[in-house]
Amino acid sequence: MRPELKKSILVLPLLAILAGGSVTHAQDWSSDDPRGTVLVTPEGDLLGYVPDAGDVTVRYNKRGRKVLIDHYGNIVATEMPATRYLSRRENRRERLPGVESYENDGGRYANNQDDGFGNPEYFPQRPRSDDESGDVTGSVPGSDDGQQGVFEDQALPSDGIQSDNMNGEQDLAALEPLQPVIEVKPDVPTIPLTGKKSKFEITALQVFLDREGASPGVIDGKMGSNVTKALVAYEKISGETLDPNNTEDILTRLGFSGGLPVTSYTITSADAAGPYVASIPEDYSQKAALPSMAYTSVTEALAERFHMDENYLKELNPGVDFTMPGSTIKVINPGAVKKAGVSRIVADKARKQLFAYDEAGGLIASYPASIGSSDTPSPSGVHIVERIALDPNYTYNPKINFQQGQNTKVLTIPPGPNGPVGTVWIALDKPTYGIHGTPDPSRIGRSQSHGCIRLTNWDATELAKMVKPGVAVEFID
Repeated sequence: MRPELKKSILVLPLLAILAGGSVTHAQDWSSDDPRGTVLVTPEGDLLGYVPDAGDVTVRYNKRGRKVLIDHYGNIVATEMPATRYLSRRENRRERLPGVESYENDGGRYANNQDDGFGNPEYFPQRPRSDDESGDVTGSVPGSDDGQQGVFEDQALPSDGIQSDNMNGEQDLAALEPLQPVIEVKPDVPTIPLTGKKSKFEITALQVFLDREGASPGVIDGKMGSNVTKALVAYEKISGETLDPNNTEDILTRLGFSGGLPVTSYTITSADAAGPYVASIPEDYSQKAALPSMAYTSVTEALAERFHMDENYLKELNPGVDFTMPGSTIKVINPGAVKKAGVSRIVADKARKQLFAYDEAGGLIASYPASIGSSDTPSPSGVHIVERIALDPNYTYNPKINFQQGQNTKVLTIPPGPNGPVGTVWIALDKPTYGIHGTPDPSRIGRSQSHGCIRLTNWDATELAKMVKPGVAVEFID
């Protein structure tokens, strides 16, 4: 059989599943034209998305450069001539001769970061700020006495895992002196993605990586930095080189690990019933008044269950009433939850990625992560896992945390996937720090945290079930 015919046979069933889809273009701020401009974050990195016009205010600094400011007064990025930015990078090389640098972004903001249909102008939507999402480190379970507002450490059950609505221990990341920024050359895949790839081809690649333990984060049919990092991690996990351009090979591999990347699912009565909340308010006192930080819709719940971007789920199922039991929809087929014993964790701040190793030192899983920020940096060195809590609540204390709005009293925010720490809290021996989930999975790896390690809820849950108290967590720059 001719190779092109064989490939067509493999691809056609998936094309039938993924028919349709629209394309949205965004301005390319990181043009290769040396006369163009780029958006540079306060940390000196290229901004990996184009903010929507309604999300930022444009001001001008003393040099006459545009400064993008969000609704909370935070600087998002400064517009800078591309030649000026590149010149500054070259000067840094000269100042730091002992530090290996690189000419381009090594895939972190890849030129092939397209919209899945091969259009290179794609950038992810602007992630909401931490204040918008409420995703800051807070209180997590520390005892089972049912009382609220107690912050003392308590003993754990023998397996080291707690769950349900227990009392909180403070996990707000303490401020530390800022460390000097040193450029790190990120890894790149042995075979990078080249040319134009359709959305279903990118979806197939994302699903394969997800099944193999190299999480790409949310599966959305778009090529981005999280997928590039997952490709590198897959090579380290498997010892094999994967050609992301070879869709035929990827589909064949998927056939041996659970089948096509997209499958059918019938919405059940339980799916439609929830429980759900109408919305998640920004104000913490209003959050505390809710019965739970539950999902707000069937689509949000199903998207997380199947490791999907919620908008992608809707795109695959135009016109479907998700609240109707019996409706058959298309969903991602991510495969089984990984089960292994994790003996060591590495949180790579530069790569925005977490790596889990077994007792023999082999890499068994990787996850995109948001790790600290310039205002609330994550810790350094090696720390130890002290406790694991599933479905934690969150205790807001303005005397220990920040003050949110006009809230001056201690508040207990109930558990749920839309809580400030999502569905998981893995506490470290350094007070106020840990690994946790998030209510906004699409932002992971593209935003900053308040000092902790933030993963998607499904990645955090998988990791929590593979670690035990005593596991070392090493933070590297």
